[in-house]
Amino acid sequence: MSEQLISFQNQGQTLFGMIHIPPGAGPFPAVLIFHGFTADRNEHHFLLVKAARALMAAGFVVLRFDFRGSGESEGDFSQVTIEGEISDGLAARAWLRGHPAVDPDRVGVCGISVGGAVAACLAGRTQDVPSLVLWAPVGDPARVFSQAGSGSGSGFAPVPVEGGMDIGGLIVGQGMIADVLRLRPTAEVVGHPGAVLVIQGTADQTVPPYNGEMYREALGERCTLVWIEGADHTFSRTWWEQEVIRLTVAHFRGQLAPAA
Repeated sequence: MSEQLISFQNQGQTLFGMIHIPPGAGPFPAVLIFHGFTADRNEHHFLLVKAARALMAAGFVVLRFDFRGSGESEGDFSQVTIEGEISDGLAARAWLRGHPAVDPDRVGVCGISVGGAVAACLAGRTQDVPSLVLWAPVGDPARVFSQAGSGSGSGFAPVPVEGGMDIGGLIVGQGMIADVLRLRPTAEVVGHPGAVLVIQGTADQTVPPYNGEMYREALGERCTLVWIEGADHTFSRTWWEQEVIRLTVAHFRGQLAPAA
């Protein structure tokens, strides 16, 4: 198996990521993973590293990367927007589909939190994502962000500052605020023609469980909503994360049919 640091360009800036390639002769199916807001390509308790390695062991190429303004990628966090992350996701998908180890027709997408909303919008707009998995995805950005720091235990604690909001030492700019008020990921994901797996913790205080219900309501029978009992926003217990990863690998195996 191989893990390699990579970079690609979007809108004149460099983004950095890690690609995981299984052994053997390709081309392989692949999974593109989007991290959450204020996080990076590793995520809390290395959740995305663990997921990528499990998927690689199951026969998938995996790309996890830092959105612009996050992690090691170029850009300033105060300029981060949801639309900008959708653009980054499209650039990452194009790069991954062009990799010689990848079957470009079998590239699934997975996202957590705001990254889940980004994945939902991308899949709905392109209408050609063959498999989609959303972890604790934001369904109503305006409501989620308006409730942040309201005593729910979310940890966001926003404070108004010149040019935007201070969230835990990071400046959220007016562009992000405008996207939060405007975008409706649950409406956009309806354009995705396939099945969607949504995994949600019942004790998530950052993106509360009603967000998962919104996706199920929007997608109807195309949505499988799985509850992780007692789990928080990033599934930060070993048994929670193991179940999330197991369900995700099983879904992508069923949808993308990797070779044995």
